[in-house]
Amino acid sequence: MTIPTEPIGSIPRPPELLAAMQSGDATALAAAQEAAVRDTITRMEQAGSPVVTDGEQAKPSFLTYPVADLPNLAPGGVVIPFADGHTRQLPTLTAGPFRYGAHAEQYLRAAQKHASAPVKQAVIAPSALSLLYPAGGIDGYSRESFLDDLVNEAEADIRRCLDAGAHVVQLDFTEGRLSLKLDPSGGVLDDFVALNNRVLERFSDDERARIGVHTCPGADQDSTHSLDVDYAGLLPKLLRMKAGNFYLQLASEPDPDRVLAVVADHLPPAARVFVGVIDPIDPAVETAEQVRDRVLAAAGYLPVDRLGTCDDCGFSPFADDTSTSRDTAFAKIRARVEGTALAAAQLGL
Repeated sequence: MTIPTEPIGSIPRPPELLAAMQSGDATALAAAQEAAVRDTITRMEQAGSPVVTDGEQAKPSFLTYPVADLPNLAPGGVVIPFADGHTRQLPTLTAGPFRYGAHAEQYLRAAQKHASAPVKQAVIAPSALSLLYPAGGIDGYSRESFLDDLVNEAEADIRRCLDAGAHVVQLDFTEGRLSLKLDPSGGVLDDFVALNNRVLERFSDDERARIGVHTCPGADQDSTHSLDVDYAGLLPKLLRMKAGNFYLQLASEPDPDRVLAVVADHLPPAARVFVGVIDPIDPAVETAEQVRDRVLAAAGYLPVDRLGTCDDCGFSPFADDTSTSRDTAFAKIRARVEGTALAAAQLGL
């Protein structure tokens, strides 16, 4: 037995890809995306990663890939404020029915062409996309009808990736902690968890063993949107989601021991918890020894046979985020892999 380790998702895009995204040349963009995916997977495998991703090189963002360029969307949706003052804004739905314009399977299949290692695929949680529905409603298209359509689309997004051979499908749920900032009563979080479970309940136990949920307080342009929200308000509800794996930001947490104690108290039967041992916002590259010590600390709270490691968040969840270099991201990935191996050896695995 060893301790599994996985990336979360995004890697900073190379300059050639960023330039192609601005060029308006579809042929040049497709070529730059394929080159970036190939390079990302090659470098991830060279860093020793036993599981790889495409680094989300072809996605406009981790959040908006299913709805980019849909005709029934308009600007002016929910605003996500970050601690440094910058914001991201979602579009808003103008008419039904709601359908995905792109599915994550296409990114998975493109990555598998270049990978020797198993490929993990990130998808956006339906709870995040539920924010597209306007507060004032849509004539002739109720919120209930929208949610029914959303659940069907989210299930299809996950299922297509599982059927295509994804090692695991990870639901990105960064809005979970943010919801407690927007609604400290926890009502919005309850709604988010219930909606995500409507999707997850459609899968078998074996399928859910290949499905995970990732949460973090955001990591965009070296800033977060909800690190000041107490993790203890999120984790007991998050861990009720019907997934086989949970990927938890922890390296950047000010009191990781307190968080680990909460996780231990609410650990679902048979679930595996991947603890974050790399802070993508910190420009300093962690040493393998620092990672080892973080893993050993987690092993003091969680059963080793249900422990894994990951990065806290993606390194560049929005395509235009260049706050971290590609070289730094891959150096941090290597430190995670090597540090996790050191911890496993010290634990006698």
